[in-house]
Parts: sequence; structure tokens; C-alpha cells
Amino acid sequence: MASLKDIRTRIDSVKTTRQVTSAMKLVSAAKLKKAQDNIVRMRPYADKLNEIIYDLINSVEDDSIEIDLADVRETKRVLVVMITSNRGLCGAFNSNVVKEVTKLIKEEYASLFKNASLDVLAIGKQGEKLLKSAGILCVDEKNDIYNHLSYSAVEDISNRIFDDFRKKKYDRVFVAYNEFVNAAVQNATIQQFLPLQLPEKDPRHASVYLYEPDEKTIVSELIPKALKTIFFKTVLDSVAAEHGARMTSMHKATDNASDLISELQLSYNKARQSSITNEILEIVSGAEALRK
Repeated sequence: MASLKDIRTRIDSVKTTRQVTSAMKLVSAAKLKKAQDNIVRMRPYADKLNEIIYDLINSVEDDSIEIDLADVRETKRVLVVMITSNRGLCGAFNSNVVKEVTKLIKEEYASLFKNASLDVLAIGKQGEKLLKSAGILCVDEKNDIYNHLSYSAVEDISNRIFDDFRKKKYDRVFVAYNEFVNAAVQNATIQQFLPLQLPEKDPRHASVYLYEPDEKTIVSELIPKALKTIFFKTVLDSVAAEHGARMTSMHKATDNASDLISELQLSYNKARQSSITNEILEIVSGAEALRK
């Protein structure tokens, strides 16, 4: 059995850890509120913009208008954009995304990966490290966008992806991230980002628009804007999910620390009682020996 000093030292250590995890939980809760407000404000705008895009495409009468970001071609090269976090201590938040990416690479595009025709762009240090440990190196990283997260910073990444797709450097682009559901639930998912999947035209649901300057210009301007908005919303989703996962993880760690302190305190009391009992027995034995 451990000595009383050892148990007291461990109790003090766990209490210090509990203070840290409790503080981190509060910080994550505050950040989650801000991130959640951002994603809640962003979703209606993104959804409405997508609705307009699909309605607009359905209403365009000129079939000669080509949408370059919707160009479907043979898949010879693939890019996977993996969005994780720069910091850890958020449970399985990062590992779940890495599992999905690894599964996509090794099951669906194993031949392309073997031929070095599949690249991974990492947004987040933790995912990059986990993927490297799995034997998959990232072709590039954009981890610094979290330092000053803004639409313009994410837009630069989107523009680069658009250029690579237009130049046929990549034939298909996927985005892997954690979708924010609530503070306790984050869904690791992979979505096809490019080529844009267009809806089938249905004249019965076509709306009437007046175009200024013309249909082609409107479509060519709005579709990239919609895709940039979707990509920015995806990053905001991941940020909110990260804070939710960290808050939940730190809450569990705080509760576990409290349980461990209770167990150690019980062990301390038992050890102290045993020590007192032994001391009493030694005094009684010594007194009995002197009496005899």
C-alpha cells in the first residue's frame, strides 16, 4: 500500500489537473458560443445562395453555357482537403476525420495513392500529424488560417483549388471535416466539393429571372461565390465542432478527476486509519511488555 505522503501528493496533483481541465472547459464553452453563433448566422445565407444557384441553373435557357467547375471527367488525380484542428485535447475529434480520409484513400482510391496521383491538403496540425503516422504525407498545409480566421483567408484556399481543377491538375476534390450538430455531437464526413453536382433541369419548377448583364456572366460569377461560401461554412462547422468536442472532453476529464480524488481520499483515510491502529497496537504491546 502506498504511503500517506504518496497518496497526499497524488491527490494534490489530481486537484491541480482538475483545475486546469475545468478552466479549459470554461474557455471552450465561451469559444463555442461565438463559433456557434457564426455558423448559425452563416447557414441560412449559404442555404439560400445554394437554392438560388440551383434555381438559376434550372431556369437557364441557353444550354451552351458551360460551367467549368462542374466539368465531369475521368478521375485520374484526386485532392482531399482535410480540415482538423491545430490543438489537441478534444477527444476523437481529429482521429475520426483521419479515419475517414484513410478509409477513402485505401479503399476507393488505393491505385491512385499508390501511383502518387492522390494528394492531401491539410488544414490543421493535428490531422497532419495523425495522417503522417498512418504513412500518408500531406502535399501541403494551411494551418495558419486559424491564427486569423476570416472569409478572405479561406477564399485564397478556395481560389487555389478552383485554379488546380480548371487546369486539370485534379479531376475530383473532396473535403473531409467534422460537421457541427451540437456541443456533444460532431459527425466526421467527406463530401465531394468538385466537380459541382448540378441538379437535373425540371421546367415545371423553373423560375423567371431578368438577367443583367446576361445569363453567362451571372452563372459564372455566382457559382464560384456559392462554392466559396460552402467551403467557408465547412471551416466554420469544423471550428464549432472542435470547441464542442474540447468542452465535452474537458467536462469528462474534470468529472473523472473528481471521481479519482474521491477514491484517493478514501484510500488515504483507510491508510491513515490503518496507521493509527498500528500505532495504538504498538503502544498497547509496549505497555503490556513493561507491565510484565
